[in-house]
Amino acid sequence: MNIAILGAGAMGSLFGGLLAEAGQDVILLDINDAHLNAIREHGLGVHTDSGDRRIRQLTAIRPEQADKSPDLLIVFTKTLHTEAALAGVRRLLSPETLVLTLQNGLGNIEAVSRHVRQNRILIGMTTWPADLVGPGQVHSHGKGLVRIMPVEIQQQKAAARVAEILNLAGLRCEVDPQAWAAIWEKVAFNAALNSLCAVTGCTVGQLNAIPDGPALARAVVAEVIATAQSAGVNADTAHCMASVADALAKHKTHKPSMLQDVLAGRQTEIESINGEVVARAHRAGIAVPHTEMLLGLVRLIQARKAEDA
Repeated sequence: MNIAILGAGAMGSLFGGLLAEAGQDVILLDINDAHLNAIREHGLGVHTDSGDRRIRQLTAIRPEQADKSPDLLIVFTKTLHTEAALAGVRRLLSPETLVLTLQNGLGNIEAVSRHVRQNRILIGMTTWPADLVGPGQVHSHGKGLVRIMPVEIQQQKAAARVAEILNLAGLRCEVDPQAWAAIWEKVAFNAALNSLCAVTGCTVGQLNAIPDGPALARAVVAEVIATAQSAGVNADTAHCMASVADALAKHKTHKPSMLQDVLAGRQTEIESINGEVVARAHRAGIAVPHTEMLLGLVRLIQARKAEDA
């Protein structure tokens, strides 16, 4: 399968590298020239629990350099860059191209639908951890999974084919008609751990330093899941709490992407995660004080960073 990865940050590089290693024809599309140059010169360095290797059988280019229409475009850009990124590759999208968004947060279908027909869109989530540790270097430790579903039911067979491709790369993918619940549970997971780490500067494991860390994470999860359930989404509080506890125990040195963005002085995805939850909770009349407080704190950090720049 010809696969283009739009956004070759940590997650995009991990997925692109593993898919290329499994024999797929992969193109990484990004605007980070240092990262692209390192991959072109030395291959993509991938470090996982399976060991270290350097994957050379992939192409790494800027979007404007691409000229081949992919069978599958996987969107991994930050949500705040979705519109511009898709506009930049729209000329590559044929009527047969499938577009899979595995982005964080809420509102991704709406953004992608402005560029792609809904019957070509797959949506999903992933729990794979990944860190871009330097140009051309991605690390991932522990296990993860991917859950996907088609936006329109007639694309069930296409979704099954994509799941098969991801499974061949060891990415543990399921076609799940309850993927919306999984997406909301991922939003709850990120609203808790990403924003807490962004505000405190802690790695995931360092949130265990005092009991308040896990307790705050659990409070955010409860608020987000309540918001999901108010919208008729059958998200599971206990399952999400267990995922957070597992991450706190096993992803000890992991710096979530939101923390990495804060440290680098970049804008974060806070609006599509905590921001969307707070907006939807307000419309439903649900109080989400912990989620709202973290939203305000990350906004404040971003404003200060922008002033300092």
